[in-house]
Amino acid sequence: MGDKWDLRNRYLHIHATDEWKVQQNLEGGTNNQQEEYKHGSSTGQVQDKLSTDNANIKRLIIVIGNQELSVKSMMNALELKGRDNFQKLYLKPAISEGYVRLLYPNSPRHPRQKYLLTVRGLAVYDECVKSM
Repeated sequence: MGDKWDLRNRYLHIHATDEWKVQQNLEGGTNNQQEEYKHGSSTGQVQDKLSTDNANIKRLIIVIGNQELSVKSMMNALELKGRDNFQKLYLKPAISEGYVRLLYPNSPRHPRQKYLLTVRGLAVYDECVKSM
């Protein structure tokens, strides 16, 4: 609603008087000042990042590339042994940040479950390949 509205929510008014239906002029101007703030916001919008600062996610993205891999295949490519740490440090952050997705998203414990890159992950992969 903008930053110039006087909050009057202390009481519930079922049948408000005309005094409560109109916003008071807080700055001495006209009520049309409200239109100036109609589309403004107090903070800027965060741009959608197509890169990640997490080195583990970058390594995972490079390993997956344009293929579909299982957890075991990814761990072998990364030369990792601990499945719990792999999932906690690599796979879950990559999935939650939108870089990696499941081949069978409706059944996460599917026996032939594989992981592949999302559009966002592919953009990071292309960026990493270009910089190599």
